Amino acid sequence: MEPRNQTGTSEFILLGLSEEAEVQPLIFGIFLSMYLVTFIGNLFIILAIITNSHLHTPMYFFLSNLSFADICFTSSTIPKMLLNIQMQSKVISYEGCLSQIYFFMVFGRLDNFLLTMMAYDRFVAICYPLHYTVIMNPKICGLLLLKSYLLSVLDSLLHDLMILRLSFCTQLEIPHFFCELNQVVQLACSDTFLNDLVMYIANGFLVIIPLTGIILSYSKIVSSILKISSAGGKYKAFSTCGSHLSVVSLFYGTFLGVYLSSAATQSSRKTAIASVMYTVVTPMLNPFIYSLRNRDIKLALKKLFSCKTLSI
Repeated sequence: MEPRNQTGTSEFILLGLSEEAEVQPLIFGIFLSMYLVTFIGNLFIILAIITNSHLHTPMYFFLSNLSFADICFTSSTIPKMLLNIQMQSKVISYEGCLSQIYFFMVFGRLDNFLLTMMAYDRFVAICYPLHYTVIMNPKICGLLLLKSYLLSVLDSLLHDLMILRLSFCTQLEIPHFFCELNQVVQLACSDTFLNDLVMYIANGFLVIIPLTGIILSYSKIVSSILKISSAGGKYKAFSTCGSHLSVVSLFYGTFLGVYLSSAATQSSRKTAIASVMYTVVTPMLNPFIYSLRNRDIKLALKKLFSCKTLSI
């Protein structure tokens, strides 16, 4: 195959989850339902936190941003997939593919950073309760969020710029339902060593280090909880971080599961199906985890719905 540079590449082909025509309406219905549940569920979490002054704390400040990131994360991939199924097309433009990679990575990285900041917040609240308001003051929280956005944007921009240097072959089929960075790089005819190196280094710094921070935070939290004498005190301390721990386990469990399975299998289509877990299912379940396991969120949602009912 003759290589051609990026100026000659006008579009990619997204093969999706299945090539069987009779299955497409079912896939459309399932993914539309999951997207709407994700969008509405996370939107209600944001509105509940904004409208309830009791939730204007660092933990819920980060949670509202996590819900916003989850909405944008799924919106970077699912609408295009649904549009392609509706239009009976598998095409995505070169520019559209780069944009999808960029926004998918921005909000994926942001999810990662926000979960780390929420773990640190719980660590300070449980291990240093008397210094909590000083350490987790609004200025510090704002700076942490700003740095997270900047790192996410710069990292995603770097990967997009690295793709621009590649030459692509004539066969531009992506065995996925969205433009996943690794899949796009594998289509290149030119040398991808530098791209692969940047991906490994970025994942090392921006995924492994935050995950290590979460693990260390929770090891300190568990150690502090075990020192509490009363069973009621232990339960109360652990209940404040139970929802976050569930979300962390779901996010990293599905994410690492997909990438470990992709290393073990040669089937890109199976990897694409498995990636549905962390790209769609996890953002959809997050609002349910927080609303069912967190008493403050449940009360805020009840208040929000009661206000809406009265206004109607």
